[in-house]
Amino acid sequence: MTSIVTLTMNPAIDMATRTDHVVPTDKMRCESPRFDPGGGGINVARTVTVLGGAAMAVFPSGGPSGVLLEQLVRDAGVPTHPVAVAEPTRESLSVTDIGSGQQFRFVFPGPRLTAPEKHRCLAAVDRTVRGGRYLVASGSLPPGLPVDFYQELADLVGGLGVRLVLDASGSALRHIRTGVHVLKPSVRELAECVGHPLPGRAEQAAAARQLVTSGVSEIVVLSLGAEGALAVTRDMQEWFDAIHVPVRSGIGAGDAMVAGLTVGLDRGLALADAVRLGIAAASAALVTPGTRPGRPERIAELYRSISPNAEPSGIWP
Repeated sequence: MTSIVTLTMNPAIDMATRTDHVVPTDKMRCESPRFDPGGGGINVARTVTVLGGAAMAVFPSGGPSGVLLEQLVRDAGVPTHPVAVAEPTRESLSVTDIGSGQQFRFVFPGPRLTAPEKHRCLAAVDRTVRGGRYLVASGSLPPGLPVDFYQELADLVGGLGVRLVLDASGSALRHIRTGVHVLKPSVRELAECVGHPLPGRAEQAAAARQLVTSGVSEIVVLSLGAEGALAVTRDMQEWFDAIHVPVRSGIGAGDAMVAGLTVGLDRGLALADAVRLGIAAASAALVTPGTRPGRPERIAELYRSISPNAEPSGIWP
């Protein structure tokens, strides 16, 4: 049985390469590119699979790029449920400047989805989540979808008894009113949602609690990047330190955190330990190229380093 279904409404083929220096005007000779299946939910499903979980990736797919995306997801060992759409799946590009170590990311808007295509995606979710426990919806919305799409999704899965884990931003996040089990914003996304800057821990904690007390989400896990994370519920608030590792690529680390967190909750870990598993998965992803998930043994090692009393072998079935 698939316990975790992921939905990626704006997937992409992530192309990554490196060049000696990124400069204007001149041609920049690049290394051979690496191609990864991309988009928030797809990245989550890949890490869930690395952790030994049963995931199903639902996503719209169009054109020759969509065919390639489907193959890349299958090659990653993730069962797929693509939904055919008319316009081609987008492609994204990241270029690392070898000299400075800086990474430049170029992200395109994606295909415009029609109302019938949106309804087919929701119908696919309705079919795949039945009998499951969690739906992870992650990433941006493509052109053509209403800003309250994620609220419509929350209403759908709530009626099926499935818990929604949401990683969204911008207007899509601001239009969520209720029905989320776990919300995982960054500080920037949370600030945009509440409408004012969050310069310190007190302001960040208050904003996260505001989303809990207003009924938007039962749990808010705030990603603080190199400063760790914050988990807030009605009954608790806890800060978590980051794990400092050399960064090879930051793409997909936030999705790896969502995956580790969801796997932890699905396997009955306490919220604090599930957050630590998310931090370990994100940290392991930072040292891999492109959007490749971290290795399971590395995730277990990092988890042990921040959860000395936990047995990492219990994470995997």
